[in-house]
Amino acid sequence: MASGDEEKGKVDLLEDNRIDSGIDSFKSLTKDEHYSKPTQELNPDDGDAKDKLDSVTEERNDSAYTSSSITVDNITVILKSCLTPGSDDTENAETHNDHKEQEVNPLTTITDDGDTILHLAIIHEAVDFADQLIKLFPKEILNLQNNLYQTPLHLATYLDLPPVVRRLVERGASLALQDHDGNTPLHVACEQGRGECASEMTRDIPPSQLILVLEAQNWRGITCLHLATLRRRHRLMKVLIKKGAYLNAQEGTSGKTPLHMAVELHDVTAVTLLLNKGANVDAAMFNGCTPLHLAVGRQDATIANLLCHSGADQMIRNMEDETALDLADGNDDILALFPFDDIQISGRSVVGVNF
Repeated sequence: MASGDEEKGKVDLLEDNRIDSGIDSFKSLTKDEHYSKPTQELNPDDGDAKDKLDSVTEERNDSAYTSSSITVDNITVILKSCLTPGSDDTENAETHNDHKEQEVNPLTTITDDGDTILHLAIIHEAVDFADQLIKLFPKEILNLQNNLYQTPLHLATYLDLPPVVRRLVERGASLALQDHDGNTPLHVACEQGRGECASEMTRDIPPSQLILVLEAQNWRGITCLHLATLRRRHRLMKVLIKKGAYLNAQEGTSGKTPLHMAVELHDVTAVTLLLNKGANVDAAMFNGCTPLHLAVGRQDATIANLLCHSGADQMIRNMEDETALDLADGNDDILALFPFDDIQISGRSVVGVNF
């Protein structure tokens, strides 16, 4: 049994080697035991790790929700089954069972924030160590979510670690699990502009599986294509569209399609891309507004012209019974797009006809 001084030394050693990554304390998987430092040191740059993870680790929620049947109680059993009989790890596990005073294996430890050692290795960008853990752990643990519902794949994507993303995907890590904002790892890639990570996640995935991820909406009803459009990630938009993203998906708040969002942002490049790929130029929001309504309402003659040349119906009325022309508000450049002098009789124009 360790003495009081020895216990204090362990605590001091642990505190000295922590970095500020949102990790407050450790809890063992069994009661009345102590956390043991991993034999392999994680040596991140303290400042970089903190800056990169400010939005990942702040305001953690105390939740027991996980992505599978893995729990604090059975993770040790699962890991033991992965170890080769007769190995040092197995012998250590047996010795641990015989001697309750012995420290718990850090591989089977979960922090108060719900992070496994794999989460921590990725947080500290210890790529080689993370690679070894990915080889060791079964798929169920690769998909374990922390208290923010982030899997290791979420964190590897956020921190822009394509080799770790590739290894996780190869080992069967789920692309469909959602974090506390409802974002899948692919949502994170689109929001943060992690193009290489997105490529690794979509490269060899069967279309039948990938389409479910592409159509997944976060808690705001936003798909990956919506996010890429909102963040002006044009290259990512091309990747998603090539992989089969639905061009006319409506977000859950107001029914905007990616084309509506591109128009609102005055993003001519995105509007042109979406139109060229076949987006519905007359898609209506929940209030009946088409992209042309939005372009005219924002006095954007350039995009209004693009939409008209792509066949936009200028006479569609929204829920307020307004056409796009009603929103022109005297803008001559926009008014010039509308044929309000095409008086016809029996289908023939009478403009310029002398009566």
